[in-house]
Amino acid sequence: MKFNKVLENIKTYEAGKPIELVVREFGIAPEDVVKLASNENPIGTSPAVASVIRENATKAHLYPDDSMFELKAALSQKFDVQDENIIIGAGSDQVLEFISRALLNENESVLMSAVTFAMYEIYAKQMGAKIVRTPSWEHKFDEFIEAYRTHKPKIVYICTPNNPTGDATSKEEVLRIIEAIDPETLVVVDGAYMEYAAAKDTDYAIGPKDLIGYEHVIYLGTFSKAYGLGGMRVGYGIAQAALIQELYKMRPPFNITTLSLAAAIAAAKDETFVAESIRLHQEELTRYEAFAKVYKFGYIKSYTNFITYLFPKTMDSTQIADALLRRGVIIRDLASYGMNAIRITVGTKRQNDIFFKQFEEVIA
Repeated sequence: MKFNKVLENIKTYEAGKPIELVVREFGIAPEDVVKLASNENPIGTSPAVASVIRENATKAHLYPDDSMFELKAALSQKFDVQDENIIIGAGSDQVLEFISRALLNENESVLMSAVTFAMYEIYAKQMGAKIVRTPSWEHKFDEFIEAYRTHKPKIVYICTPNNPTGDATSKEEVLRIIEAIDPETLVVVDGAYMEYAAAKDTDYAIGPKDLIGYEHVIYLGTFSKAYGLGGMRVGYGIAQAALIQELYKMRPPFNITTLSLAAAIAAAKDETFVAESIRLHQEELTRYEAFAKVYKFGYIKSYTNFITYLFPKTMDSTQIADALLRRGVIIRDLASYGMNAIRITVGTKRQNDIFFKQFEEVIA
């Protein structure tokens, strides 16, 4: 059987290893496994969300409201935009897929930083498009504009805060990049971790309202991180109505589930839970920074719910990640991104205690 030729150059996305795999392969009890690899909210979901899921369990046989009226209304109120400016996806990943399918072909290219979210490349390659990367993992204005003027990409991706590095780009710098790009190129501002950046430093806070005036910009957000709905897969894109209308032509009907929709509506209304999640995260993040300083290896200042440790040549990220895995601690090795580094989700106090203990033993 012959498959589409573009598939030859696509690597399968590697998600964080599940707890079940560690239990099967290493015989570790599930309660002893600590998963700090996928940037999920370690304190779980809002009690209001859990309650709504139970209430709607008997409706699992029914299709959801395909207009997603109530969820869009909640997002409209939160961001001060109109319903017509919003598209909902099965995670923000699906909105990325809509964008790629709507704009790309084998004659186009996309521009992104040297190290960023892997799905930008995968979706682009599925459409046969070429990949252009800047030299740095940071989103530097000069690098982006030089690459933009040289290659004239159809899409420019700005991931802030950036995954998997954890750094962020200031609102001022993002707007500089946007304003230097002509309307024929779409700028995607991926704010999956924006709630954390906004709480840490307002100079890095970017919302859809800051971008809605640009016809060639779309903002992406998700309920998977601060809102604790990673398992429900709900994300959104916000842009001018004309752009959203075109993306709707890519959207299949009922693209999120009845339970996902109910959970997202409840989550969107519970800002207290989000604020508490971020507060606890910020407290624990300082422990990771202090730990790195004690052991004299680098880290990237984090504006997210994870931190990236940078190792010297005397340490090997893959060996460290594998040794931790065998001890029941799941983190993310960044060797596949060309970095001698690991990414660790900042967990609960108990989870972090276990990580520090096991990590100290591994590097010893």
